Amino acid sequence: MIPAMGKEISRTYRGKATHEDPLRTEHGPERAIVVSSSPRADDESDARIAEMIELLRTAGADTIRTVMQQRATPDHRTFLGKGRMEELEAMVGDLKPNLVAIDGELTARQQRVIEDRLKIRVVDRTAVILDIFALHARSAEGKLQVELAQLEYSYQRQEGLWQHLERLGGGVGTRGPGESQLESDRRMLRDRMGLLRRRLKDLGRSRGVMREQRLGSGVPRIAFAGYTNAGKSSLMNALSGAEVSVNDALFETLDPTTRAIEHRGYRLLISDTVGFIRGLPHQLVEAFRSTLDEVMDADLIMHVADASEREHRRVGHAGAVEEVLDEIGAGELPRLLVLNKIDRVDAEGRAALVARHPDALLVSAVSGEGIDALKDRLVDTARARLTAVDVVIPWSSGALVSEVYAAGSEVRQEHVDAGIRVRALMPAAAAARLRSVLDGASAA
Repeated sequence: MIPAMGKEISRTYRGKATHEDPLRTEHGPERAIVVSSSPRADDESDARIAEMIELLRTAGADTIRTVMQQRATPDHRTFLGKGRMEELEAMVGDLKPNLVAIDGELTARQQRVIEDRLKIRVVDRTAVILDIFALHARSAEGKLQVELAQLEYSYQRQEGLWQHLERLGGGVGTRGPGESQLESDRRMLRDRMGLLRRRLKDLGRSRGVMREQRLGSGVPRIAFAGYTNAGKSSLMNALSGAEVSVNDALFETLDPTTRAIEHRGYRLLISDTVGFIRGLPHQLVEAFRSTLDEVMDADLIMHVADASEREHRRVGHAGAVEEVLDEIGAGELPRLLVLNKIDRVDAEGRAALVARHPDALLVSAVSGEGIDALKDRLVDTARARLTAVDVVIPWSSGALVSEVYAAGSEVRQEHVDAGIRVRALMPAAAAARLRSVLDGASAA
């Protein structure tokens, strides 16, 4: 058992949100002001603010006001320009929120300066996402992955935790108790991160053994990928009967779930993985790389999208998914676009979806519409991967026939003079093994 670090070390810069505590107070959800900066005010900027509000809701905070600035790039020191910063200061004084949430990634310096100006806790988009991941991690591996990502994020911000000791430093600001305390904490963080990486490596080996067993079985593998809250878990439940959590919250599912389904005599493995989001913190992509290997090992990626969203938002979300898939090396794998939540779309909207995405499948995990068609498409994909086998098995090797039935599909057999003629569709590896055994038997 790894001992937990103290909150003073594991938290982000002077914030109390940790992997143990959601954004809640004793009196209910915390009250937050959301701050955003964009080159222009358009639907995309509105969507980002709406998403940030939803992230905070999932983390346990209510948004009481939003502040938006139009600026080519955020200010390198205070994120907001002078006028907007003064407006935010007055707003904080009047509304007395518990925190200010920045829809963007702050540098350690920006966070320190803003907190000093506002005298209130400031969190950025990455910190909020890390908190949500911490709330939803269930397995031992998931909890370790989240903690590692949090510590890597905190490591670059440790200087701010000890600025109250800056006056005690000696020399040219590089010596003294303040610097010693900072270096001590950083060593603690490095040691802890090293320990977590070793534990994750051990767990990764165990996961790798199970993954190799699945790969060796030759059973086709389909991985779900999609923007968070697109309904992947609901769809998995509809396909397989798995009881995956389907609460209406971002990043509800973190730990991968793999289930077997059978349809038309074919067996498939389907895996649900963590949802994606725009600006998914790099720390999380790295920490969850072993989990995302489920996607890389798949024969087909089923990209699940929300059919009820506006087209421009759905396109933006699809771009975020593709960006992460490229980052983990899964960009070249074949895709199947599945538009879920079609029960929320009227006839006109459905016609527009068919026109824009003619190769997509329209389904509803809630009503069951399109589920059988989706299973048929998955089976067709699996069937296309199989190798046709037409061999004669000698009477002396009759036990091989049962192996063909175990590994193959659409098996047919007939008796001939030399033995049993078997025709079937089999995974490539199983077909190769069968031919190798028969070649060895004929050579003997």
